[in-house]
Amino acid sequence: MKIRRKSIPPVSLSLAILAVATTAVVYSPTLYRLFCEATGYGGTVSVSKSLKPEDHQDNIGPEVTVRFDANTSPGLKWEFEPEQRQVKTHIGVPTTVFYRAKNVGDQTIVGRATYNVTPGSAGYYFNKTECFCFTEQKLAPGESADMPIVFFLDPEMTEDADTKSIRTITLSYTFFRQDSSEEAIAAAKPLREESEARARALETAETAEFSNHTLRPQ
Repeated sequence: MKIRRKSIPPVSLSLAILAVATTAVVYSPTLYRLFCEATGYGGTVSVSKSLKPEDHQDNIGPEVTVRFDANTSPGLKWEFEPEQRQVKTHIGVPTTVFYRAKNVGDQTIVGRATYNVTPGSAGYYFNKTECFCFTEQKLAPGESADMPIVFFLDPEMTEDADTKSIRTITLSYTFFRQDSSEEAIAAAKPLREESEARARALETAETAEFSNHTLRPQ
């Protein structure tokens, strides 16, 4: 069932639903997204999930193939590619992959990445850890970075008529060149250091925070 934005409950009822929905996010990220979409509350779902394979044995969904795509905008002298073109995983199971970027230019460059998931309907169920997108990141000349991403597909996608038969999904990132003045470079995050720190943290982490920025298609 697709909830329309115009169906907003009265204030008193909204407050009651808000309390329930805020608690429900621990158990159902999809349910909470539906609430946010209908009421305008929140906007990004965040949920903690175990990274231990044994914790998902009772909730493993169908096998899916996730493909990885990488692009750069004109003027950005970076090599950018996934370290694996695709992986086979199961719905509900956290999976780790890496993207790699290298500055092949002769000056420090600031970039900013965006991502999308196709088919679009599957993006609503695609949850991932904080990664290298949506912030200004810098690489020095010749510097490279291996950037980890952990993702999982919400098992509730198997109950949605629009997504239950999807077995191939593509995660695509595009890096865009940003202002690379001295001030911008000083303010940008060091992509290599940030990526190495994230990879070290994931090596010993038992759980991770996953988020989803995609609204349900209307």
